[in-house]
Amino acid sequence: MIISNYITMNPITTHDSLLAICLHAAYSNGEQSDAERQEIARYAEEMDADNLAALSRRILMGKLSIEEACTGLGTNQDRMLAYEMARAICEVGGSISVEEAEFLTELRGRLALSEGESRAVDAEVDSAALAPLGAPLPEGSTTDSGSMILKYAIVAAALELLPQTLATVVIIPMQMKMVYRIGKSHGVELDRSNIKDFLATAGIGIGSQMVEGFARKLVGKFGRKLGGKTVGKVSDQFAGSALSFASTYAIGQMAQSYYAGGCQLTAPDLKKLIGPLQSQAHELHTRYLPEIQERAKTLDTAAILSLVRGGTPV
Repeated sequence: MIISNYITMNPITTHDSLLAICLHAAYSNGEQSDAERQEIARYAEEMDADNLAALSRRILMGKLSIEEACTGLGTNQDRMLAYEMARAICEVGGSISVEEAEFLTELRGRLALSEGESRAVDAEVDSAALAPLGAPLPEGSTTDSGSMILKYAIVAAALELLPQTLATVVIIPMQMKMVYRIGKSHGVELDRSNIKDFLATAGIGIGSQMVEGFARKLVGKFGRKLGGKTVGKVSDQFAGSALSFASTYAIGQMAQSYYAGGCQLTAPDLKKLIGPLQSQAHELHTRYLPEIQERAKTLDTAAILSLVRGGTPV
C-alpha cells in the first residue's frame, strides 16, 4: 500500500523507468565487484542527466523497486525496449549469473511480456553477446594491429550514431573480439573470461560501459518516441560517438602493449596508459569523423549483426 500511494503521488516517467531498469540490471549481478558498482554510481553522479544520479541512489538504498521502476512504461514497445536493454546489460560479459537470471525473470513478470516476446528479445541479444570470438577472417583482412584497432574504433563510433538499441549492444562484444585477435596475434589464446579479466585489470568495467551507452541515448533523448528508437540531437550523438571511439581505441592499444609485452604490465601500468590514449583518440575521432559518418550510413540491423559475427569490421 505504501508503494502504491507513493507511485500515485509521484508518477515515474517513461524516461526514468527505462533508466531505472538499466541501473537495476547493472546492480543485479551478485558476482559484480564493488569497484564496478562504484563506477556505475560515479558515472550516474557525474553525467549531466535529469534524474540518473537520484535514481541510482534510490536503487542502492532499496527505495526504488523493480515494480515501481516499471510503472512508467505505458506501451508494449517501451516494455520491450526496457527488457532488451536489461537483457543486454546482464549478458554483456557473455553469460548471465544466477542473480541476473532471477532479476530478468522478475522483470519479465513485471513487464507482462509474453513468452514469445521475451524469447525474441533473448535471441536478438544472444546473437550479439554470444557471437564467437574467433570467427574466421575474411580474405584480405588486415593483420596489422594498429590498422585493425583503428577500424574497430571507427565502427564503434559509427554504431553510436545509430538509433537501434542493437547498435549499442554490439559495441562491447566487438571490443572483446578485437582483444581476442590482438592476443592471438601474440600467440595468446583468450576466452571471454580472460578478456574480462584483462579489462578489469585495465580498470574498464564492461557493465558500466554498457549502462553508459544506454544512458547516453536515453538522457540524450534519442527522439521523442523513446520506444521508437528514433534519432536524437546531433550533439548528443557526436559525444557518444567520440566516447566509443576513444574507449575502443584505448582498449585496443592497451591490449597491444599488454600482450606484446608478455602480459607483464600491472594494473597501475595499464591505467597510466588510459588518459594519453583517450586524448589521442579524441583527436583521431575529429580527423576520421567524415569516414565515421559514411560508415554509419551502411549499417542496418543485418549489417550490425554481420559485424559482430564476422572476424573484422572491414
